[in-house]
Amino acid sequence: MPVSDQMQNFYKKALISLLGLIALSCLVSYLCIDRTYLHVPLLPAEKSEFLWKAEPSSDAIQGGLSTIKLKDDKFSLSFDFTILKKAEYPFASVALSFIDKENKNILIDLSQYNSISFSSKCSPANTLTFGVLTFDEKVSIPGDFLTYRGPATFFSCNENWTQIEIDLTRLETPDWWIAMFKLDLSEQTYILNKVPRVAFGTTFQSPRETNSEVQLDEITLHGRDWRYLYFWGVFMILLWGTYAVWFFRQHTQALISNLKDKLQRDRPLVAYQQLSVEPHRDKEKSAILGFMGTEYANADLDLDTMVSRIGVSRTKINDILKSELGFTFSTYLNKLRLTEAARLLAEKEDANVAEIAYSVGYKNVSYFNKLFKEEYGCTPKTFKSLCDK
Repeated sequence: MPVSDQMQNFYKKALISLLGLIALSCLVSYLCIDRTYLHVPLLPAEKSEFLWKAEPSSDAIQGGLSTIKLKDDKFSLSFDFTILKKAEYPFASVALSFIDKENKNILIDLSQYNSISFSSKCSPANTLTFGVLTFDEKVSIPGDFLTYRGPATFFSCNENWTQIEIDLTRLETPDWWIAMFKLDLSEQTYILNKVPRVAFGTTFQSPRETNSEVQLDEITLHGRDWRYLYFWGVFMILLWGTYAVWFFRQHTQALISNLKDKLQRDRPLVAYQQLSVEPHRDKEKSAILGFMGTEYANADLDLDTMVSRIGVSRTKINDILKSELGFTFSTYLNKLRLTEAARLLAEKEDANVAEIAYSVGYKNVSYFNKLFKEEYGCTPKTFKSLCDK
């Protein structure tokens, strides 16, 4: 069936709307995914979303002789240290303590982050520790950092730059802390929702009696904010659901309008209507159109029957139909039958598709459905429902 102006306009609007929705969906998807996968730098400091200050410390607070010197905390975390054996547990470390705009220590929520990455370089080669201090609801006393749980892990570095990534969900709480508060060793669960600081420090495998240098660059937290994916899912359902509803409604309206126009265009072609208004002067034309207009409902009607009944040759019949209406015999016969079927479907409230198919000359309902859909772009049943609307 040729596409009408109404349907062309509908398909044009639908295509433009579809391309616009695809572009919008791509943009929203990119923004939501980009915000779902978090990459929050701590260093360089000027790019950090968190305010913090670097705080070096060593066993000197316990009477030890180890030393540590902070060289840079703006573009990289760079420090020198020397571990001496006087203290029972010698150490040196640098903590990044989170602060507010008034330079006061605060607790921040790192629960949406699952890893931290950085580049490291050590001279000489070293094995260092990374730890997170977190408030434990069962044990911790606000402000007393010794009571805070300190899950940690280890990483190695040498004189070449090495990329390190640490899983924040798989840190281990030190045995001494668990023993101090008489907890079971299996109680390793921690929550990163109240974190005062993260720290980098030495281990018992760090070089002794040697000046050591450590440089850490591009310290970045990685995580997921699932709220954006939830928003994306809801947005896509609403967006495409609305488009689907609009599409089907507009398609129905365009199809109804198209069918109305087609019925109006086709009815003048029907011989029994045309003859009542303007009889053909040519007897052969009148005989052909009149015979088909009255006998189209005969299921056994074919070209040979028509030739024998009106005495006009096959070639003449087809030539007249072609020049007069632009159709061959079989095409015009189907046109008559389908137009009458469409009229009956539109006008009869209790119309039955099978009965109408038989009444207009079709023995096979499936074949009738196929021809009707080719002619009107929808099945007889759908046509009936559209006419009812």
